[in-house]
Amino acid sequence: MSLSLARRPLVSYLIRNVSVLGGDPTDLVVRDGLIGGTPTGDEEVIDGTGLIALPGLVDLHTHLREPGREDAETVLTGSRAAALGGFTAVCAMANTTPVADTAGVVEQVWRLGREAGLVDVQPIGAVTVGLAGEQLAELGAMAESAARVRVFSDDGMCVHDPRLMRRALEYVKAFDGVIAQHAEEPRLTQGAQMHEGEVSARLGLTGWPSVAEEAIIARDVLLAEHTGARLHVCHVSTAGSVDIIRQAKARGVRVTAEVTPHHLLLTDEKAGGYDPVYKVNPPLRTQSDVDALRQGLTDGVIDIVATDHAPHAGHDKDCEWAYARPGMLGLETALGIVFSVLGPDWELIADRMSRTPARIAGLAEHGHTPADGAPATFTLFDPQARITVDPGALASLSSNTPYAGMELPGRVVATFLRGVRTAFDGKASQ
Repeated sequence: MSLSLARRPLVSYLIRNVSVLGGDPTDLVVRDGLIGGTPTGDEEVIDGTGLIALPGLVDLHTHLREPGREDAETVLTGSRAAALGGFTAVCAMANTTPVADTAGVVEQVWRLGREAGLVDVQPIGAVTVGLAGEQLAELGAMAESAARVRVFSDDGMCVHDPRLMRRALEYVKAFDGVIAQHAEEPRLTQGAQMHEGEVSARLGLTGWPSVAEEAIIARDVLLAEHTGARLHVCHVSTAGSVDIIRQAKARGVRVTAEVTPHHLLLTDEKAGGYDPVYKVNPPLRTQSDVDALRQGLTDGVIDIVATDHAPHAGHDKDCEWAYARPGMLGLETALGIVFSVLGPDWELIADRMSRTPARIAGLAEHGHTPADGAPATFTLFDPQARITVDPGALASLSSNTPYAGMELPGRVVATFLRGVRTAFDGKASQ
């Protein structure tokens, strides 16, 4: 059982010769939860030569499965995976059992996160009761709860009723909340198994058209424009979606968007072997979509990278493609994949994986550049290292990673949350 941060003794650290966001080597002193001060000689010394100091990563889209599916993941095991991946905060999606659609359930998840004490676990509340898309959930009660929920999503299910979506946007506008939409027109995806295109035709699998995503995004940016509320688009996956969001931002619509690491790297060609580890929602798309997503992330049309970490128990993945649950692990491999895509643009990585997701989620203690006076909430990353992904060595309870056996660049060396070292040299703190 992990000790909560409040029960852990604070150790002072001196990190020597570390590069903050690619700058000249410097020394960082970590004391009393903050960065700064003069070394006194009682610090634990960490050799930071060759390491990059980044603000602690923030994931706006994580599935921790607890309560209800503790056979796939728990808040504790997901927190370990997050800390090892360089994250200091994760936003836990609402599709648990029971659904996080009441103040009681979101507070339960929030408290479990505090007990784990490895990352800040910020619950996301459901938009509708039971994710059924028929009645608004207790948005106000969740916002006023101890968890202080500010982001709401029926992820896994689309809020497909435009009238209900409008009401949700209007409701959260009162406290500057965000509706995070899973953009999928369900009438266009019935029976769909993968991206609709040449590969689906060759494999004989029912296709999932790009327009199913794009139609909902187009509708919702108009609703956000009409209401003046904040809309966030989950796991954007098509070039057409990028174009719609670009046009909406040009008009001043309050819309943000995310892309997952797997949609930045993998294509629908991976489905060729019918391996269900590559089954995901939304599906892997074409190389032209991947190229558009990368460009959108670089130029700011897509605001953030979010993992959509979706652990599944073995029996939910080790089966025929048609019966397998969609989803992939993401927390422990995200930074390496983004680094492989963006290269050593540390400012851009910090913005897309820390500062902006922290701002969208309202996590004021996160997203700060490691510097004197800042919270000691940061990550040390070795860009010269290489890791080979071993599913059996991951901290998650599940092993459904699409990167098994793949060599990824870079390695998270350490993660600090308010001065507490939550992961170091491949091990999460106990």
